[in-house]
Amino acid sequence: MTTAPGTLSTGSAEELVARQDWPALTAELDEYGSALTGPLLTPEECRSLVALYGHDRYFRSTVNMARHRFGSGEYRYFTHDLPEIVRDLRAAFYPKLLPIARDWAARLGRPGSWPDSFDEWIARCHRGGQTRSAQILLRYGPGDWNALHRDLFGDLVFPLQVVIGLNTPGTDYTGGEFLLVEQRPRAQSRGSATTLPQGHGLLFTTRDRPVASTRGWSAGPMRHGVSTVRSGQRHSLGLVFHDAS
Repeated sequence: MTTAPGTLSTGSAEELVARQDWPALTAELDEYGSALTGPLLTPEECRSLVALYGHDRYFRSTVNMARHRFGSGEYRYFTHDLPEIVRDLRAAFYPKLLPIARDWAARLGRPGSWPDSFDEWIARCHRGGQTRSAQILLRYGPGDWNALHRDLFGDLVFPLQVVIGLNTPGTDYTGGEFLLVEQRPRAQSRGSATTLPQGHGLLFTTRDRPVASTRGWSAGPMRHGVSTVRSGQRHSLGLVFHDAS
């Protein structure tokens, strides 16, 4: 049986997210600012999401990265009428990421005032003028890349996000590693490159992570991007837990 576009074919999003090794993911996020999950989506589910890219009705806007000097390639922002996979995975990740977000805020002396209810948090974003969907489907071809950046769309920010690989590296494309660069105080920046297996997610910091020092905790600023795609086509799904102004 063929999966309907943008729907889950096996299990629920809550089950898929709950079965991840959260103690290990939390430890990796603390240490590196990113952590790779196990499988979240089947190849068929990934293909169904890729197939959405050409249908305008799912998206509110399209961004040509070269035109804006963001890199090279293209991405599309979903409308609030999200496909089931996007809607359900986003809602399932929020309560798992929330304790990490609050712990990081406490260490950095920031208010960790995100509510238990994801719906209430999104309503708070909308009351604050951040009313546009920030869920994103990205497409890269040969020679495309994404400049280092942060996905900050207003004053209200959730400090963690997720990107899910939708193609098979080494088969569908080469290059195109996910890049994360940490700015270290009084030292050279530290970078990491992660190859995203098809259907797996990478949890990563939206803007910074707590870094231990002799004076306690400080914020280690981080930015993310994508290295140059050498061949083929690379798609990914971005789950952001705050809306855009």
